[in-house]
Amino acid sequence: MKILRPSLLALLLCFCFSGSQANRVYIHPFHLFAAENVSCESLHTETSKPLKTLPVAPLDSGVLTPDIRDQSKVDAQKQNITERTAVLAQLLNTHGLRMYQALSSRQQSTNTLLSPVNTYGSLVTFYMGASKSTASPFQELLGLKMATDSEDCVSLVNGHKVLKTLQSINSLVDDGPKDEITTQVWAFPRQGAELSEDFIQGTQDFSDASFIRSVDFSKPQEAETLVNSFVEKTSDGKVKGIFSELNPSSDLLFLTSFNFHGNWRTAFQPERTSMQEFHVDETTTVMVPLMTHTGQYHYLNDKVRRCKVVKLSLSKRSYMMLVLPHEGASLQDIESKLLTDAMSDWYQNLQEGLLELTLPKFSMSSVADMHDLLTNMNPEVEAKLLGSLAEFSQLSNTKPFNIDKAIHKVTFEMSEEGAEPQDVIQEAGIPLTLSINRPFFFSVVEGDSNAILLLGKITNPTL
Repeated sequence: MKILRPSLLALLLCFCFSGSQANRVYIHPFHLFAAENVSCESLHTETSKPLKTLPVAPLDSGVLTPDIRDQSKVDAQKQNITERTAVLAQLLNTHGLRMYQALSSRQQSTNTLLSPVNTYGSLVTFYMGASKSTASPFQELLGLKMATDSEDCVSLVNGHKVLKTLQSINSLVDDGPKDEITTQVWAFPRQGAELSEDFIQGTQDFSDASFIRSVDFSKPQEAETLVNSFVEKTSDGKVKGIFSELNPSSDLLFLTSFNFHGNWRTAFQPERTSMQEFHVDETTTVMVPLMTHTGQYHYLNDKVRRCKVVKLSLSKRSYMMLVLPHEGASLQDIESKLLTDAMSDWYQNLQEGLLELTLPKFSMSSVADMHDLLTNMNPEVEAKLLGSLAEFSQLSNTKPFNIDKAIHKVTFEMSEEGAEPQDVIQEAGIPLTLSINRPFFFSVVEGDSNAILLLGKITNPTL
């Protein structure tokens, strides 16, 4: 099975590159994230090093503090972070777009939301517990496999470097005055199982807070109530009732929560917000509050792909790209082209001008199972990475050990306010009018690395 097609590999080498980045000498991503003294190791022999594991404290609903972190390990992976960030952004963008396409195609009539940073980080964390035979397809999917490796061996990357680089992308956004990303990780292994030090450290590398607690799954309903209550309390009530239908033979439950709270660079004008029609489809309309602002925007009318694109600056280091299909054009058709050069073309051809922009107020959240996300992409991929063919000999002292549930909770919240004072100077000229009053696609991007933080579509703002 070919997980990463050559055309996509070519794309990730150039996607979002601009200016000075395009003149850099190409370095294969593997070399930036390789483990020390790396060599191609046979898939048919396990590592000779004993697995270093740590006991896991039982879940106690009265102990809600995050796991203690060894700061020396947290800081150890920060060398050469800038170069690694630029390269990793391309990899997670390509992977995220593929995963989003597969998800959106199965949710054509509903709102869709995905965080490429969050899904990529989860897969890298799982990779750190995988056997070599399972690590190989993980690296291929993530774009981190050494090109010269033969089919029966694998050169391993250092997952900690990858995860710390992901966290540095989130930290760039948090450097702004208003925008904020919060990432939490929960892992619930079965009672008595110890987890590898690498996996435990991995949950800390790409999160702001992690919680690893053991659970007795022999009474599934009691375990479900206990786990869900703990998650709700430790997430300040933001994640509720996330786990269901637990199995008494479960080995591990895994959960991540990615919360993006943003503000527009310049506020919309509250006095111009009004209830207006949003056209869900040709026969259905709903009344929603539409915000309006007149000002200078970067926008594009793409006549070839039959859509209009506008860039909205968020607080300091991130921006949103809104893509509105022309009347009569299909949002699904536009989304199907996202893995070509569409997004980079839009970005490079945006032109600044006076625009009267109207768009709905919207905040949204989603819950997805990584097993389902991978199956949507390719059932063979899911089988090799998390399903029946996956082996996690480096995850626990318990053998065999499986990842039974891997859940992603993503929340996107935007304030109507702005990070900067409203410019009251009257703009000269007659503005073009763009009303986002029918289904549209959007992405939220970190501006320095061009890493895609969120991908989504709104088919009905009232859902």
